[in-house]
Amino acid sequence: MLTLEYKLRGRPAQWAAVDEAIRTVQFIRSTCLRLWMDGRDGHHITANDLQRHCAVLAGRFSFVATLNSQARQQAADRAWAAISRFYANCKAKRPGKKGYPRFHRHCRSVEYKVTGWKLEPDGRHITFTDRHGIGRLRLVGTRRTRSIETFPVEQIKRVRLVRRADGYYVQFCVQAERRIAHSPTGKRLGIDVGLAAFVTDSEGVSVPNPRYLRQAERRLKRLHRRVSRKRKGSKNRRKARQRLAKAYLHVSRQREDHARKLAGALISSCDWIAYEDVQVRNLVKNRHLAKSISDASWARFLWWVAHDAQAAGVVAVAVSPQWTSQDCSGCGRRVQKSLSVRTHRCPHCGLVLDRDHNAALNILRASSASSASSASSASSASSVSYTSNRTAG
Repeated sequence: MLTLEYKLRGRPAQWAAVDEAIRTVQFIRSTCLRLWMDGRDGHHITANDLQRHCAVLAGRFSFVATLNSQARQQAADRAWAAISRFYANCKAKRPGKKGYPRFHRHCRSVEYKVTGWKLEPDGRHITFTDRHGIGRLRLVGTRRTRSIETFPVEQIKRVRLVRRADGYYVQFCVQAERRIAHSPTGKRLGIDVGLAAFVTDSEGVSVPNPRYLRQAERRLKRLHRRVSRKRKGSKNRRKARQRLAKAYLHVSRQREDHARKLAGALISSCDWIAYEDVQVRNLVKNRHLAKSISDASWARFLWWVAHDAQAAGVVAVAVSPQWTSQDCSGCGRRVQKSLSVRTHRCPHCGLVLDRDHNAALNILRASSASSASSASSASSASSVSYTSNRTAG
């Protein structure tokens, strides 16, 4: 599934209609959650009950009836997604909080399925045909990016209106597979993510950590002070909050751009890539490093590595991060070291390497061993199946 995003141009009255549609989605989701929490005559609420409840809300409230029926159903699907995630965490006995569904205070999008909108043949305008009054909007950036009109309308399964700090956007979810042309290089790489260097590969090449949040921290603090000095409810406070939100959005986009470009460069340079299966959710529990880990955005970068590898036909192997920094890549012996020690010195074989370079070599070796073991187990299973068939025959 591909997601194409364009910025929108419209009039203030149209943005007010979009905001009203977003509030309607928030109302439907909250009402469906309340229905699930209260229950109904001891009856277990299901996803189908929430879908039927949308029709009840449309008959009871006129502002709900003006929204497209499939957009109302999608709002109920959002409520059920939170409920089913809570059930799954309880069933899996996940430690800690199970993620009990909560009411959203700020909703930022409304999603249409295959009705309620009409894309013009030139691919530069979209018209929303429900009774919410959004009307015809212009798509910005269709000439610089891949044009949406190149896809058949039947392949567009979702149309999502998103509100951000710098304006309104439309997202098209297209049923298509992304493919990246890749020239074989015969190279295998192992990569290790870190804070001193963002990425270090098994060849010793390291990419510095950009630290976008740390660079913008001084400006963000100043904008926070300006917000706190404004009177609550005033127009000046709303403007100050808007400037602060744009600054945070800029940092988020810097991280995303860095992760995408670096992942694409790594995938194009090798035929096999191994990376650590880092559990960032657990690492940020360290209160001394939580901000730096979040600023590095490892999870987003590794997601793009796996995504681009699949699109380019490159083998991507996730390796357990246990002992990758402690084991010696030369002799395999374990050399205990604290996090502050940045150089690996093995007293057994005399190997001296950068800590992250040593970890990248261990990751590459572990990925080769895991692939070899999985291949041998698959071949043994096929031989057992062949033997059983011969015996049965």
